[in-house]
Amino acid sequence: MPGHHVQVDVKFIWLINSDKERVRRFQYTAIDDATRIRAIRIYNKHTQKNAIDFVDYLIYKFPFRIHTIRTDRGHEFQAQFHWHVEDKGLQHTYIKTKSPQLNGKVERSHRTDKDEFYQLLTYTDDVDLNKKLEEWENFYNFNRPHTAFDGKTPYEALSSLLKINSFV
Repeated sequence: MPGHHVQVDVKFIWLINSDKERVRRFQYTAIDDATRIRAIRIYNKHTQKNAIDFVDYLIYKFPFRIHTIRTDRGHEFQAQFHWHVEDKGLQHTYIKTKSPQLNGKVERSHRTDKDEFYQLLTYTDDVDLNKKLEEWENFYNFNRPHTAFDGKTPYEALSSLLKINSFV
């Protein structure tokens, strides 16, 4: 069911700024197990505060109610994050330590970002990464065909699942 399990993870991004210096950014990513619908945000810091902000963004962006958020045991997903998720009426579960394959869909989506988004991005200080990522997120969710769904997009997969489940 859409929203039953949502995998959340952080991808560390290294970019070159206009001064030719390496800068690190943090891409927070959520992907729904059933539909592959994703939400993505970029942050300058890797903190629980940003993870909490991302959960609020995720709740706003996803077109269905979220039941469970599944994360690794990173410092950004500890007590403050955990209780914020619970206060929102969602469950938060941790995957087993050193088992990223248990959040395999979000891990695989990070590879897609690297191959299809970041390799085409020219980063300078004036680029709004969240605006660019929002464009990518929309393309990924509404236009990009997925082999997991025989070429359907995540939103087409959601539509199919809703039609099937409305008769149950």
